[in-house]
Amino acid sequence: MKKLLSLGLLGAALSGFTGMASAQDSQLDLIAKGKLVATAADCQACHTNPEGGKPFSGDYAIHSPMGTIYTTNITPSKQFGIGNYTLQQFSRAVREGVRPDGENLYPAMPYTSYSHMSDEDIQAMYAYFQLGVKPVEQPTKPTALPFPFNMRIAMAGWNLMYLDSSAFKPDPTKSEQWNRGAYLVNGAGHCDTCHTPRNLMMGEVTSKPLAGGMVGPWYAPNISSDPVSGIGNWTQAQLVEYMKTGRTLGKNQAAGPMAEAVQNSLQYLPESDLNAIAFYLKNSTPVRDPADQKAADSFASKQVNVEEGLRGAHPSNANNTIIGGAALFSGYCASCHQPDGGGSKNQAYPSLYNNTATGLNNASNLISAILYGVDRQVGDQHVLMPKFGEGSYVGQLTDAQIADISNYVLTNFGNADIQVTSHDVAVLRAGGPVTLLAKLQPFMAPAMGVGVIIVLALIFWLFSRRKNRRR
Repeated sequence: MKKLLSLGLLGAALSGFTGMASAQDSQLDLIAKGKLVATAADCQACHTNPEGGKPFSGDYAIHSPMGTIYTTNITPSKQFGIGNYTLQQFSRAVREGVRPDGENLYPAMPYTSYSHMSDEDIQAMYAYFQLGVKPVEQPTKPTALPFPFNMRIAMAGWNLMYLDSSAFKPDPTKSEQWNRGAYLVNGAGHCDTCHTPRNLMMGEVTSKPLAGGMVGPWYAPNISSDPVSGIGNWTQAQLVEYMKTGRTLGKNQAAGPMAEAVQNSLQYLPESDLNAIAFYLKNSTPVRDPADQKAADSFASKQVNVEEGLRGAHPSNANNTIIGGAALFSGYCASCHQPDGGGSKNQAYPSLYNNTATGLNNASNLISAILYGVDRQVGDQHVLMPKFGEGSYVGQLTDAQIADISNYVLTNFGNADIQVTSHDVAVLRAGGPVTLLAKLQPFMAPAMGVGVIIVLALIFWLFSRRKNRRR
């Protein structure tokens, strides 16, 4: 009897141990899934300062048309991060853009896309950030936008107009791959946030999905299925290659925010997800820009070799500075991209023709690549182009010089119908185009003051009129 009792107790103990192990394995699986979801959502790109910041500790500066927004610490630090968030508070912040204290987040945080994420993915991501990320005890810079943009309560009204909080619903008429792609592009992966144009109030123009838009000084191009304005002439394999490596021969190479997306997110996604994204984009609604006459990657070289035209010339001036687009291209670009613009043999330095950066109707990416350089780490390959817009070992180029280089490249290797001015460069050097709403900002406070005075005067007039009638 005692032996049977001992065996029973042992069995119960083993059963309990197995149950604990099973629960632990389940939690580890949830954390692992959450890491994949956070990777697909590209949280690290925005919540990690590229200048030596620790993962997810914030302080990344997002240059919006309304001013600079600093990202927050989303590590499980209880003092500076989200360590005290409940699952419900985490879900509300991610999907509704509302902090636990009731304050609204700015839509630089892509909650307008995250709103479509599933409960399961939110729960997994919460588990990852609470249990799978190391806490960083570090405060972040506060965001201080100018009045009236600093009034976060106004975002509640903005959300009523532009936040679609409906859960993602698979389309039963579409394939599983299409639905997965739709979920990633318009939800967790938030491709639509950057690649859809914005209106005056900075809401997405939903009638032109994925038709392209400015992201600070960079242009997120049209990625709809249109064969001229979008990616309709790309194969699915080319799209997958681009997302995984950051470049596709004869098409494009990732820089700016897209390089960050490839570096921190896309290269780590499973092939099935990359194919789902590519399949969805290839079958998305085509959006054509009437100004586009041919695909941006179809512009060929004019068969010009810059060195031949410069032989015997002396472009230096009294200040010993290089002048003229050809001479500047020769001095700053030709050693890597070659005198004929064809790039290096292995295309580590890409061709400047058959390149969307030089063929788009918007030259922002060409200009910004010169201003800010290219920095992309994929696997063990580090792609680096120096910044010519600020002081470095190569020196700083002026707005006029960058405009001259851009125009030389466009004329000889890209879309010759586009011309760049010094003003265009200055706008991108300052952080990108300023919207009408931002331009009106200096006048908003006085206008509101005048409005208050008018209302008070009207109230006083009505009161006086009523008082006189009583007499």
